[in-house]
Amino acid sequence: MRSQPGGGTPPPPNRKLFLTTAAYHRPSRWTPFWFLAPALAITAAVVVVPAAQTIWLSLQDYLLYEPDAATFVGLGNFRAILRDEVFWISLGHSAVWIIGVVGLQFLLGLVAALLLNQSFWWRGAARALVVVPWALPSVIIGLMWTWMYDFNVGVLNDMLVRIGIIDAPIAWLARPDLALAAIMAALIWQGFPFFAITILAGLQTIPSELYEAAEIDGANRRQMLWHITLPSIADVIATALLLRTIWVANSLDVILVMTGGGPGYATHTLPLYAFVRAYNSMEFGYAAALALVLTLLLLTVVWLYVRRASRDLDR
Repeated sequence: MRSQPGGGTPPPPNRKLFLTTAAYHRPSRWTPFWFLAPALAITAAVVVVPAAQTIWLSLQDYLLYEPDAATFVGLGNFRAILRDEVFWISLGHSAVWIIGVVGLQFLLGLVAALLLNQSFWWRGAARALVVVPWALPSVIIGLMWTWMYDFNVGVLNDMLVRIGIIDAPIAWLARPDLALAAIMAALIWQGFPFFAITILAGLQTIPSELYEAAEIDGANRRQMLWHITLPSIADVIATALLLRTIWVANSLDVILVMTGGGPGYATHTLPLYAFVRAYNSMEFGYAAALALVLTLLLLTVVWLYVRRASRDLDR
C-alpha cells in the first residue's frame, strides 16, 4: 500500500458508499418494461382498442342512425354472412384479386429487378424511374387509369383501334366481364415496383463468387437463376409476398375511385363490401363482422408464413 506524502497511509475506501452507489445504478428487472411502456401504450390505443371495439360491434345489430336501438345478437351477424350471396361473390372476387394482382406484380417485379441488376449506362435513371408508379397516390392512379379506359377519349381505346386490335371502343369499366381485370391492371402497374426494389436489394447481397463458380462448371443463365438466384433470395421473396398480399387484400381505394364496386357487384371485394355496408347502409355491426372474417383469413396466411419461417429456423 502506498504511503501518502505526509508519511501516512490512505484511508480505506468507504465500502458502504460503494455498495449504495452500485445498488442505485443496478437496473431493475422492470426497467425493460418501462422503456417499452410508451410503445405498448400507443399500440394498445391504435390497434388493441379498435380491434376490441370491432369485435364488440360484430356481436350487435348496430345501425349508425339508431345507436340507442342497438341490440346484442351474438353470432347472428356471422350466420347472416354465411347466407349472404354478395359476401360469397365478394369473397370469390377477393381471391381472384389477390392471386392475380400479387402474382403478376411479383413476376413483373422479378423481371424488372433482374434487368436493373445488369450493368448499362442509364441504370441509375432506370432505378429511379421504376419507383414512380409506387410513389403516386392510389387516388391519382385510379383517376389516371379511369381516363385511360374512357369510352370516348381514352388513350387505350384510341391506340387499340388505330393498330387494328379492336374495331370499336370498349367500355372497359362498364362491362361486368372486364371491369375487375381492368382495375387489376391498374393496381399491378402501381405495385410491381415494390417487388422490383425489394428483390433488387436481395440480389445485391448474393456473392459474385457463386456465379463465377457456376459459370466455370458450365451452368447457363436459366440454371443460375433456378439454383443460385432464387434460393438465395427466397426469404426476401417470401416476406415481400406476405406484405403485398396483406396490402392488396385490404386495398379498396382504387376500386372505389374507378368503379365504386360496380357494375352491379362485378368489382366487389370483401373490404369494399364491408365499407359499403358500413358507410352506405350504416350497418356497422354487420360491417364489423365482415371485417373480422377478412382479418381471420389474413391471420391464417400470416400463421402459415410464421410456421414456415419457424421450420426454417429449426433446421
